[in-house]
Amino acid sequence: MAMLEIKNLEVYYGMIQAIKGVSFEVNQGEIIALIGANGAGKTTILHTITGLLAPKCGQVFFEGQDITKVPAHKIVSLGMAHVPEGRRVFAQLSVYQNLKMGAYTRTDKNEIEATLEKIYKRFPRLEERRNQMAGTLSGGEQQMLAMGRALMSKPKIILMDEPSMGLSPILVNETFDIIRSVNEAGTTVLLVEQNAKKALAIANRAYVLETGKIVASGDAGKLMDDPAIKKAYLGE
Repeated sequence: MAMLEIKNLEVYYGMIQAIKGVSFEVNQGEIIALIGANGAGKTTILHTITGLLAPKCGQVFFEGQDITKVPAHKIVSLGMAHVPEGRRVFAQLSVYQNLKMGAYTRTDKNEIEATLEKIYKRFPRLEERRNQMAGTLSGGEQQMLAMGRALMSKPKIILMDEPSMGLSPILVNETFDIIRSVNEAGTTVLLVEQNAKKALAIANRAYVLETGKIVASGDAGKLMDDPAIKKAYLGE
């Protein structure tokens, strides 16, 4: 059984159909990349999975449970975390306060503190800046904070929306290294990313989205070598 299963998803914005019968699955332990051009519907799919948007039809299953109509805050407590596009940190709160917000579904204070220590170990810069207002951090530091905040909920799966957006090439590399290490530590990853080359380089499998439909899928390495994918998404 797949950890996350999307079945025949259709999503509308008013009269406009954004997602057209999309089906895919994510197995435990995988990094799955969802790639496609701007406006293809990648973010819409993530928002629907996490309960921020309601589909017109189709279903979302998480660990065998139908979560299509489950509210977003309850989905977090089931073990799913979402790192939104544009980072969305709480600018007026400190780094520490932002991280604590990520653990709002948890109750064991000792366990929360143990997770916080792990986050600081993974992101030393966040510990250095723990009392700094999140809005004053650099783009790269805000991305680390958004990822750290998501990991504070101890998710089984983390959904990341355009984590490399607006970052310098060095920070892009660092971000993808972090995603790989988060996965190696046991968290499944669904990655939405315009930087198709980087996404395919760390993913196990990938799905290619075009105007709300999946037009290709398979092993990430094979897709990377596909001439049509190279031409359309890899700039080759």
